[in-house]
Amino acid sequence: MAFTVSLYASLTIFLLGLIYRIYIWFFRKTGISPRDLTTSKRASSAIKGIISVIFSAKIFKLLKAFLLDILFQKRILQESFLRWVMHMLIFWGFMLLLIMHALDSIFFPGSNSTLNPFFFLRDLFGLMVIIGVAIAVFRRFILKVPRLKSNGMDKYAVIILAVIMFSGIFLTGMKITSRSEFMVMVDDYAGLDDEEEVKALESLWVKEFGLVSPIVKGPFEEETLEQGSGLHSDYCADCHSSNKSAFTGYAFAKIISPFAAALDRAGFVGILWYIHFLSCFAGLAYLPFSKMLHIFSTPMSLLANSVMDEETSSPENIATRQIMELDACTHCGTCSLYCSAMMAYEARGNSYILPSEKMVVLKSMAAGKKLTETEERAILEGIYLCTNCDRCTVVCPSGINLKELWINVREQLVQEGPAEPFMLSPLSLVRGLKRERVSPDAYPLPLEMAGKALSGRFDSLIDAEVSINLDQPDGNGRLLAESTFSYCFGCQNCSTVCPVVESYENPQEELGLLPHQIMCCLGLGLTEMASGAKMIWDCLTCYQCQEHCPQNVKVTDILYELKNMAVDKFEAKMEKDDQAGKAA
Repeated sequence: MAFTVSLYASLTIFLLGLIYRIYIWFFRKTGISPRDLTTSKRASSAIKGIISVIFSAKIFKLLKAFLLDILFQKRILQESFLRWVMHMLIFWGFMLLLIMHALDSIFFPGSNSTLNPFFFLRDLFGLMVIIGVAIAVFRRFILKVPRLKSNGMDKYAVIILAVIMFSGIFLTGMKITSRSEFMVMVDDYAGLDDEEEVKALESLWVKEFGLVSPIVKGPFEEETLEQGSGLHSDYCADCHSSNKSAFTGYAFAKIISPFAAALDRAGFVGILWYIHFLSCFAGLAYLPFSKMLHIFSTPMSLLANSVMDEETSSPENIATRQIMELDACTHCGTCSLYCSAMMAYEARGNSYILPSEKMVVLKSMAAGKKLTETEERAILEGIYLCTNCDRCTVVCPSGINLKELWINVREQLVQEGPAEPFMLSPLSLVRGLKRERVSPDAYPLPLEMAGKALSGRFDSLIDAEVSINLDQPDGNGRLLAESTFSYCFGCQNCSTVCPVVESYENPQEELGLLPHQIMCCLGLGLTEMASGAKMIWDCLTCYQCQEHCPQNVKVTDILYELKNMAVDKFEAKMEKDDQAGKAA
C-alpha cells in the first residue's frame, strides 16, 4: 500500500512539475522581446511551427539531428571522447534500464524480471550507468577539466544516480543471499510441505545460486543435490534464471556472504528495498525541478535549433526557445573552455565572464529573481567582455544559440541596468548592427546614459570648445601638429566605416563633426572647432577609421589624444578655479 501511494505521489509530482516547466517555456521571457508575446500566442505559434516542419523538407533536418545529435551525441564526440563515452553509458544505460526494468510491464507485458535476458540486461545497464557516473566524478573532481565548475545541482545528479544504481545492486545481492527471501519464494511458488524437499532445494541454492543459509551447510551429498535440481526444474526454473546472470548482484552477494545471515536477520532486504525505491521516487519527483530536466529539454533544444533561424522564425518561437535553452544547459563547461574572453576570467577572477556561469545567472533573471548589486556588476562585466566570436554556440553540445541569447539579454541589461560606458566595448558595434531588434525610442537611451557616466564631472566638455595647443606633445612624445592628419584629403572613408556614425540617421546633427571633418579642421588649424565635436567623446577606439585610411592617417590616435588633452586642460582649469575660490 505504501509503495503504491509513493509511486502515484511521485508520478503526480513529476507530471505536474513537467507541465509547469513546459508552461514556463511559454510564459517567461528573457532579454528584450515584443510586449505582445502572450502565452497563448506563443503556444499557438509553436504548434503551427511544429506542423509546418513536419510537412516540409525540414523534417529531414529534424531526423538528422535526432539520429546524430540525440541518439549518437555527435556534438559531444567532437569535443571529447572520454566525455562522449560517459554520456553514452549514462544515457543509454539509464534509458534502457528504464524501459526494461522500471517500465517492463508496459513495454514487455508478461515478462519476468528474474528471467534472462532481463535478469542479465538489468545488471548490464545498471553497470553502464555506474561506469558513466564514475567517469563523471573522475572528470569533475580528479581530472579537474579546466573551467568545469560544479554546483549543487551537478552534485545532486551524480549522487541520486549513484544511490539508485548501487542500492539496486546491493538489493539484488541481499536477495540472492537471503534465506528469508528464499523461503517466501518457496511458500509462494513451490508450496513444499516436506522438510526434506525444502532442505534439498535449499542445498542446491546454497551450492549453485549464492544462497547463504544458517540451516544447511556444504559439502552436500549428490543425491540431495539431484533431488534439489529436480525440485528446481519443477518449481523455479520457469520463472528464475541462474542468479549468476545478475553478475553485479551476484558479485556483491559473494562479498557479503560471510555476514549475509546476520544482515538477513537484521532485515537489510527491506531496508535496501525502501532506499532503492524511495530514491527512485524522489529522483522522479524532483527531476522537473533539477538539472536532470535536461533529459527532456536538451533534445528539444537540439531539435528546435536544427530547424530554426533568426531570420525566418517567428519572435514567439524564438522567445520560447530561449527560455527552453536555459533548461537545456547541462552546465558542462564546454562553452567556457573555448570562450575567447576566458583569459579575462583568469585576470579578473569574475566567473560570470565564462558563458556557462552566465547561464546560471540568466536562469535566475528569467525567473524574476533580483540580483544583488555585486552580481549585477559581475554579469554586466561578463557580457561587456564578450567578443561575439560565436565559439560558444558552435561547440555547445545542447545546441543552444548562445550568441543570440547574449545579444538579447545584454540589451535588457543596458536598458535596465546602471549606466555603463559600454561604448568602449565590442558590444556597441554589435548592438548597432542589431539595432532593428530594438525600438527606435529605446535604442538611444543607454547611449545617452553611458555618455553621461563616461564623462562624469566632465559633462561640459561634450558641448564646450576647448582650445588645444597643437605644439603640445601627445602620449608618444610627438607634437600633434606633426601627426599625419595633414595628409588627409577628405575621402570620407573614416566616416563611412565608423560604427558610431552608422548608428545615427542624421549623424552630423548628433555628433557635431564627423571623423573626416575633424581631420579637416585640424589640418586648417581650427582646433577649437575640432575639439568641440561630440564625436570625440563617442569614439569607440575601434580603429576602423585608422585601418581603412588610404593615407595611413592615425585618425583614432588623434581623436584619443584630443580627448586626453581636453580632459587635462579642463582639469587644470578646474584646479585653478578651486585654488582661486579658496584664496578668495
